[in-house]
This record gives sequence, structure tokens and C-alpha cells, in this order.
Amino acid sequence: KYFGYNPEYVHFFVQDMAPAVDPSGQILLEEKGRIATSPNGNGGWFSSMVKAGYLGLLQREGIEWLNIFAVDNVLQRIADPCFIGATVLSGSESGAKVVAKADPQERVGVLCLEDGKPSIVEYYEMTDEMITRREPDGKLSYNYGVILNYLFRTDKLTEILNNSLPVHVVNKKVPYVDENGNLVKPTEPNAYKFETLVLDMIHLHESCLSYEVQRDYEFAPVKNPDGVDSVVTARELLKKNGVTI
Repeated sequence: KYFGYNPEYVHFFVQDMAPAVDPSGQILLEEKGRIATSPNGNGGWFSSMVKAGYLGLLQREGIEWLNIFAVDNVLQRIADPCFIGATVLSGSESGAKVVAKADPQERVGVLCLEDGKPSIVEYYEMTDEMITRREPDGKLSYNYGVILNYLFRTDKLTEILNNSLPVHVVNKKVPYVDENGNLVKPTEPNAYKFETLVLDMIHLHESCLSYEVQRDYEFAPVKNPDGVDSVVTARELLKKNGVTI
């Protein structure tokens, strides 16, 4: 029942898909006559939304900002009024919530400036020198990791709609049908998927407010079955914030 929210304000749309290919570039089949596809990455959200016809809805309703967030952070604060207010008052075209890194090796993308424009560098793209570089006061130069909670102006998104986002190639395990029609379920990565990422949208903006939050109150990612960033650690942080499951 939409948790008591007005159903007229809730809309759904389907994410676009992209084909998967083998190392030689051949498109894989998931079954006879059906191409193996996968979601085209979280960067495809806006074009998919426009394709579903919701751009007109935003304009009719006078919606000026959109809050985009990752679902694997159980402490994510959605439509946080403080974050919205700070971003609007700053005059920035976008906003990104960040946390101070727990350690230099933490696997989070970091917010920085690239050629004078806001940019996010993924952890796997950082060199050892970037990871360990420090400022004169001892703080890490690349210290603030994004928690995938962004604010975007709708008018600016419309301007950049036709800009091409970089395509990230990801090596993954993809089930496929071989030349004999048999279904193969690989145990090792065997194919490439193509994704765009929402973090690349930040670099298409002229400005982005870096909004630091306390990680114990807003960052409990669930990425591993156990250990760091797992269901267990997320449950403990939820309990610390007064939620028991």
C-alpha cells in the first residue's frame, strides 16, 4: 500500500539492457534466438526515465531536483532536507554525499576535481600514489568517498541528456548457449558487460557540493556475505541507529 504514500506520486520504469559478448566480441545467446543481456549500469537511469515518458511529468509538476541513491546502503537517507537545502543554497548544479575514508585502501570512489570540474574516481582506477598521497596537514588528498547519494537539477540533466557517458567494460560470469544448443553455466568470468555509471554524470556538471556525513549514521553498505560491509555489519549499524531486524 505504498507505506501510506500517495500512489499517484509513485512511478516505475524499466532499465535498459545491453548485450554481453565473449572475449572475441561475439554476442552470446542466453537461449536459442535470445541474446544474453544485462542491465546497462546505474548511469542509464535518466535516459531510461526519459524513454518511459517521465520528462514531461517532471516539467508539468515543476520538479526541480532529483535524488539518486544506491539501494545497497541500508542507512541511506532519501530526500534528506538538510542535504537538499545545503545544495540549493550553495548554488551548485549537483550534490554528492561523502564520508571520510576509513583507511586509504577503502574501496569507494572519491570525489575530486578534474580539469577544474567535479569528478569521481573509482577505487580500482586509482594509482598507489593517489591512494597514499597526503596534504601538508597529514590528511589524505583523496579522502572523501561517495556513498552513492546524489542530487541533480532536472534542467541541467535535460541539457546534458545527449552527452555520451563513458562505457565501462566489466568481466563477468554470463550463462550462455553453446553451438550445440547446450546451456553453459561458467564458474569463471567468461564475458564482458557494458555499463554506464551515475558517477560519470557528475563530471558533466560545472559544480558539485561535497556534503560530508557521519558514516555510522548514513553508510552501511551490504556488499559481502560476511566480514566488512556485510549483512552482519549493516545489522549492527542499523541497531545503533535504533532499528532492529
